Amino acid sequence: MQSHYHFKNYLKFLFPVIIILFILSCQKNLSGTDPVTAPVLPDFTSQVTISAASGFVTNENNLPVQGAIVKLGAATTSTNQFGYFEFGATQVTKMAAVVTVTMPGYFNAIKTFMAETGKQAFFRMKLLPKTIAGSIDAASGGTVNTTTGLSIQIPAGGVVNAATQATYNGMLQVAAYWIDPSSRELNSEMPGDLRAINTDNKMQLLTTYGMAAVELTGAAGEKLQIASGKKATLHFPLSPSLSASSPASIKLWHFDETKGLWIEEGSAMKTGNEYVGEVSHFSFWNCDVPANYIHLSMTIKNTSGEAVPHAWVKISVVSNPQMSSYGYTDSSGYVSGAVFANSQLKIEVFSNHNCGQPVYTQIITTGTTDLSLGDIIISPSPTLMANVEGTVTDCNNTAVVNGRMFIHTPSGFNIIPITNGHYIWHYLLCDGPENVIFIAEDITGGAQSLPITVNIHAGGNNMATMQACGVSTQQYWNMNINGTTYNLTAPADTLAEHVAYNGTNNADIGITGHSIANNYEVNLVFVKANIALNSMQNLVKFLPPTTIGEQLTPVGLINVNITELGAIGSFIAGNFTGTFTGNTTSTTYTVNSNFRVRRTY
Repeated sequence: MQSHYHFKNYLKFLFPVIIILFILSCQKNLSGTDPVTAPVLPDFTSQVTISAASGFVTNENNLPVQGAIVKLGAATTSTNQFGYFEFGATQVTKMAAVVTVTMPGYFNAIKTFMAETGKQAFFRMKLLPKTIAGSIDAASGGTVNTTTGLSIQIPAGGVVNAATQATYNGMLQVAAYWIDPSSRELNSEMPGDLRAINTDNKMQLLTTYGMAAVELTGAAGEKLQIASGKKATLHFPLSPSLSASSPASIKLWHFDETKGLWIEEGSAMKTGNEYVGEVSHFSFWNCDVPANYIHLSMTIKNTSGEAVPHAWVKISVVSNPQMSSYGYTDSSGYVSGAVFANSQLKIEVFSNHNCGQPVYTQIITTGTTDLSLGDIIISPSPTLMANVEGTVTDCNNTAVVNGRMFIHTPSGFNIIPITNGHYIWHYLLCDGPENVIFIAEDITGGAQSLPITVNIHAGGNNMATMQACGVSTQQYWNMNINGTTYNLTAPADTLAEHVAYNGTNNADIGITGHSIANNYEVNLVFVKANIALNSMQNLVKFLPPTTIGEQLTPVGLINVNITELGAIGSFIAGNFTGTFTGNTTSTTYTVNSNFRVRRTY
């Protein structure tokens, strides 16, 4: 009782003091004299050196994209004839290292990862075509609807030249692509790794309910944007499988290609079977629910202790599988990334994203701290493990010393070395036997085999001897423009065939070249319809070396003569001669050109 009495007297003394301090505190806040603490920005300055990064780039037909430019940190390379790129030791941003792939006619493909000193990274990236969904008069505005349900509304008089900010009043074209959040190809199609920065500058992990890529271009191909103070409206289709779990209101996020992260900006409302929201500019946009995350890592090995490379790992919240993270193991079987915190998660390991059943499943529970699971030992069914082995000779029937085997499986592309005429490949089948395409290449001899298709089954697969001979791997583009020669030769220079969309839902053929030594680019587009050996295909566009300084307009009809037309993975060759007029100086240009590049389309 005595102590209780003294405590009450103490409170009588303390209470007025508390009131005074409270009033003074409020006065300080109201007067604005208190310092305001700004939200802490994520750390984008700390860097680490990874040991390697590699991957495969494919187009919308799941075919390899050759000649795409790939950037990682300050390093730049290009994809080879198999769509493959590789970096050695490279310094990158620790929190968000960014791999960017650019190719004419496609939206940029971008992957972001949490970099770790001395670790590798592996990716499968799919380029999304800039398909023209429709045209709009910029002065009056209008709506473009895509076949996927994505809709874009442009405000009247609300478009400017992206470079000059001058008002644009002509006809504009809308290129658009909807990324289905319920697709198993989401990981290869979407930019980034679903990490984002919210309006409080906090890093979070997103659950997507739909993404869209949109680009506006003018009549001369110039890039356009929404004018300051104007808004465009996006209608995102809502996948039926996600309708029940989708919130009535959802945050909108645009993708920052430099940071490699999504940035919160605005919101969208659920209306029927779609989300509708306003945007102030065009890029990648995303409808997402944010949550906290941790960093999770593991190494996937088989029962023999061997690394399982390039396996697809999916980690999802048990109560809501749409809340998922994805990754591919590197050559050492290692995989890591952001996963949802404070959650019960299901880890699934697949041969690839198209497989119906995982070869391994585990349930874990995360907290608020990063987690390493160490080695994960998987024991796939004997009916899913294939071992492929064989030998390769050159044109002289001797063992290929410096070569590689290009392997095209239903799950994607693989490259394995040929050493002293021998190769061996351990392959995790998806659901049973698979037809696989093999092309053997003699790098030193500059020749390759014809493609062969083999049905690969579980157990041992002893391949017949292949001869890397018969098809030259030479690729070139030679031009003579008003007496000046321009010569490009791969692999010293970048050469590639690609899809060229013509605005009528049909696709033409594009040839792109980039001179590494002389730093210029050149581009050719011709009609694909009815193409055949020795056919004459109408030339649609020819952009000369950028060092010329102006675009060229053909004088009359110019044809491209097709002199070689192999299957996909082989080569296309042709030539053309014609007269062009410069669009700036009206100079007349006489052009003679011949090319040979590997087919990817």
